[in-house]
Formats: sequence, structure tokens, C-alpha cells
Amino acid sequence: MGRPGDRELRIASPDAGPRDLQLRVLTRGPAGESTLTSLAAMLPNRQPRRAMPWTVAVHLPLLNAEPAASPEPAPRRRHPEWLRVPMPGGDGYQALRRMVKELGLHTVCQSASCPNIGECWNHRALTIMILGDICTRSCRFCDVATGRPLPVDPDEPERVAKMLAALELSHTVITSVDRDDLRDGGAGIWAETLHACHRAAPDMTIEVLVPDFKGDLADVDTVLAANPDVFAHNLETVPRLSREVRVQARYDRSYAVLRHARERGALVKTGLMLGLGETREELGEVIDQLGELGLTILTMGQYLQPSKKHLGVERYVHPDEFAELKQYALTRGIDHVESGPLVRSSYHAEGQANLIRRMQRERGKIGFASLR
Repeated sequence: MGRPGDRELRIASPDAGPRDLQLRVLTRGPAGESTLTSLAAMLPNRQPRRAMPWTVAVHLPLLNAEPAASPEPAPRRRHPEWLRVPMPGGDGYQALRRMVKELGLHTVCQSASCPNIGECWNHRALTIMILGDICTRSCRFCDVATGRPLPVDPDEPERVAKMLAALELSHTVITSVDRDDLRDGGAGIWAETLHACHRAAPDMTIEVLVPDFKGDLADVDTVLAANPDVFAHNLETVPRLSREVRVQARYDRSYAVLRHARERGALVKTGLMLGLGETREELGEVIDQLGELGLTILTMGQYLQPSKKHLGVERYVHPDEFAELKQYALTRGIDHVESGPLVRSSYHAEGQANLIRRMQRERGKIGFASLR
């Protein structure tokens, strides 16, 4: 049935009388009343045929009907000036975009809607995302799709290695979605990807940004055995907010993964988002813990809400506060800190190759660069 105010075009074959077509219009008023009007008489010079009764109705909205009142849009919160970036573009950006598409690869730059994609891709810096682009978790800050992932692609490690070798990078970052559907959390594919990249680009240092593998340290060891140059896993926020922000993860479990990797001799890295409701005191406590851990690299950046279904921004942190936090982290023994509103996990990571090689010579035990 149509809605009040709709116009119904009905083509019918009556069940009695001459077996011919009738074209009629049924008009419905605002109160639901209806009027049926014949538009044409029986078609001339047409021989009747015996047929079963049938009716086809098409509902057409009245053009002069009163439109429904649209709800008032929610007020849009404007970003401060220091968070505005130009739209991505340029020859380097377009070339990298074509290469990613042709090889059927995924990047966290695209899947997570990173605001730095234009800047990074024009400098031929990107973060490859392996194990597909569908995550088994539903973190409330992340724009990566959640659902049932596709089966593992056994050819993906070689395709990733081929692309990274073609880019002739000195350093790169590889990450992945969470694959809680796999027995090893994807650790095996992680190891295969690292081995393939080492063969294809032996002079390139590689940072891995891994999930927590549900706290299974044997899976962490599988990745470490493949000699990543930097082992990264993000805490994302302070302990008090961790469950709200990372629904299926735990702060203590993530910290244990980082501690285990550091104890094995890896250079370790983590990232924090600011603006989710954390306090300055809570941030200080986390930075203190990371200093005691022996963290190598820390990134801190502004959380930005990807969509209305994600967590909202509690506050915009001023660049001066990011600068103060960087200085504090350096005093706590953390070797390298990237801190600023637009900083993300792999921000300026391409400029860290020399730093990584130096640190591995000084104290690192795990890392392909240390084997050269």
C-alpha cells in the first residue's frame, strides 16, 4: 500500500468482462481517501485472449506533496587551526595510490583515515597493513572496518616485499588488523612477511606495529624471531580509559607484550592518543612506566573522532602541551619522542633508520639491521 498523498499507477486485467487491459490511476489523499479513475477505454481492434487476472502497481510520490521535515543536523565541532591539513594530492601521492591498488594491498593510512596521508605518501612513506582490511575487534577510536575477515592470503608476504623493494625505502612500517579468528593471531604471516622483505630489500629497516595476540607471548616470539628492527605495540591511552577505548584489549596485557619484547632485546615503541579524557597526572604515570621499561620510541598525538559512532573528542590538546610532554618523556629515559597534534604511530618513521641502526649497535639484540 502507498502512503497518504502518494499517487498509484495501476495496470490491471479484470477478472470479469472482456479480457483486455485497463489503465487506471488510484489517487490517495492526505487523510487516506482514494479515488479510482479510468484513463483509457478498452484498446480498439484488439482480440480478447483468455488470461489469468493480474495487477501491477507502482507508487509515485506527489511532486506537490509537503516534504517531511528533516531533523536538525548535530552541530559540527570545528578543529582548531593547528589540526587543519591540505587535501591529499600530488604526483607522488597518486603514483603510490596506483601501486597499492595494482598490487591489491592495504594500508592503514587509508583504512584508518590518517590525516597525514598526503604528506607521507608524497615522501614515499606509507604503512602497509597485512592480513586483510577487516578487523575482528571493534575499538571505539579506530576507523578500520570490523567484521568477519577473509581467509589469509598466502601470497600477500611476497606482494608486500615486492612493493617495498620497488619503493627503495631506507625504513618502513608494517602493521595488521587483529586476527583473533586465527589460532596464532596471524603471527605466522607476520614472520613470512618479514622474511620476504629482508630478502627483497636487505638494506631496509622494518618496524612492525603488531596487535597484542591476546597476550600469547609464544606468538610474540614468532614475530621477534623474524628479526624486526623495531617492535611496536600501542597502549593507545591511560589505564583508566583503556577498556572504554579498546573494548577487547587490556592495558596490562599490552604492557606485558612490550615488556616481553624489551626483555628479549628488541627496540620497543608505543603510541598514545591524547584528548580522550586522560589527565596530565595519568599521562605522567604512563610515561614513567615506559621509561622504567626501557622504551626506545614514544609517539603522542591528538585523538580525532573518525565518525559519530566513535568516541568523541573530550578536548583539543595545544601544541605547547605536546612539547612539554615530549621534554618530560625524554627526561624519563625514552630515547626518541614524536609528540604533536598530528603525530600518529608511524609519523616520520622513515627518518628513524639511522637512529635505529645506532641503537641496535649500542644495545639491541633483535633486529635484522644488527645482523648486517
